[in-house]
Amino acid sequence: MTASSKSRMSLEQYLEKVARFVGDEYGRQVRRQFGDNRGSGELGMLESPSHEELEQIRRAVAIMTPEEKANATSLTDEQVERIAQDAKVDEAVFAIFINGYSLECKRVS
Repeated sequence: MTASSKSRMSLEQYLEKVARFVGDEYGRQVRRQFGDNRGSGELGMLESPSHEELEQIRRAVAIMTPEEKANATSLTDEQVERIAQDAKVDEAVFAIFINGYSLECKRVS
């Protein structure tokens, strides 16, 4: 285990960080401000996911192998797509989550 992996937030920890703001009023305001015509902009989804989006993300993370979780910042687009398809979740929602996690890890390092 490297020094950076010791201090890096785990995928599960990031999921719980995102989950804290499910249905949050401030988060809904952010979604309205930055959302697309459906109110589902990327920034908004990570700031305040809907209950449905959070459940999709939880399902996808639950089926990931320990290796995929440990290397989530290095997953290819094809791997993210396959995991989403296997979990039967929206590929875009899961990709946004994985990209957000990667950005969080880079920000902290």
